[in-house]
Amino acid sequence: MRQKFFTLLFISAIGLVSCRKDKIELDIKQYDDAQIQAYISSHGITGMQKDTSKQDSSGIYYQLLLPGKVVPPATTLQQLDYPDKVSFVFTLRSVDGQYISADTIQNRMEDYLGHLTSNAMPYGLEMAIRNIVKYKGASARLLIPSHLAYGVSGYGLGSSSNANTKIAGNQCLDYYVHVIDSYKDYDQQLIQSRVSDISTYTKVESAAKPGYFYYYKIQTPGTGTDKIGPNSTITCTYTGELLNGTVFDGSYNGTNIATQPVASYAVSGLSEALQKFAVAGTKIVVIVPSDLAYGNTTAGSIPTNSVLKFSYQVLTVTQ
Repeated sequence: MRQKFFTLLFISAIGLVSCRKDKIELDIKQYDDAQIQAYISSHGITGMQKDTSKQDSSGIYYQLLLPGKVVPPATTLQQLDYPDKVSFVFTLRSVDGQYISADTIQNRMEDYLGHLTSNAMPYGLEMAIRNIVKYKGASARLLIPSHLAYGVSGYGLGSSSNANTKIAGNQCLDYYVHVIDSYKDYDQQLIQSRVSDISTYTKVESAAKPGYFYYYKIQTPGTGTDKIGPNSTITCTYTGELLNGTVFDGSYNGTNIATQPVASYAVSGLSEALQKFAVAGTKIVVIVPSDLAYGNTTAGSIPTNSVLKFSYQVLTVTQ
């Protein structure tokens, strides 16, 4: 009797499943692939191919934009691996369009490739840099499936309905990634493209670090006679900002006056420019590449490897 009961129950279950063939749910990989293909179609994206670097597909779609460079002292392309330190800039948007972060001035990362997930980067991005982007100097557009991104929980603070505060759960991600081969070259290209009046500046090779260049522009010539030296103290008003206009320090409004010993300056390019080209009364703007600023360290709200722009009005100089 008991065996008959379980036989009838099993047959009933089969009947229920067969009646719901049109209701079969996709697994997460299938769901992600459908989501990405719909995104590609609706946005008219061309040139994408599916990653097959593994035995079975990772589910990542990509378009390689730049193939990479040979970085001296190597003589051939050197493929990135997880123990390698990588530095890159990126943009990001979720495929639902609710999260967009498109400023490569702010979006910067430098760490060992195998540590990117420790920096809240998705595992799929770490995997894609190793297997698809592969080399320094390379760039690619990457569509990362949600199961290799932030999964069902999403990422960020606040409601997922608020743009740019949270990536919703089960969202595939659209990345543009450029792995930097040399900030010395990248910064110069960035300055030329992001500073609209760069032709009005003078380019100067650093005395402290030959081969590296900063820019300055005198807005008002000074009238003082005391030159600024390494042991000088100046009073000034100033602003420090990123190339996207984000102010990270100072107040260049003529009322908030700072007293600064020149010897305390951590930004060598700024210190050198003030000593060479400013006296009391000078209003000067200085653009400093990352290698003459904070390099690959972060300083407060300044992202790693940032080009910095300073506007100074020197009021007094004392020795």
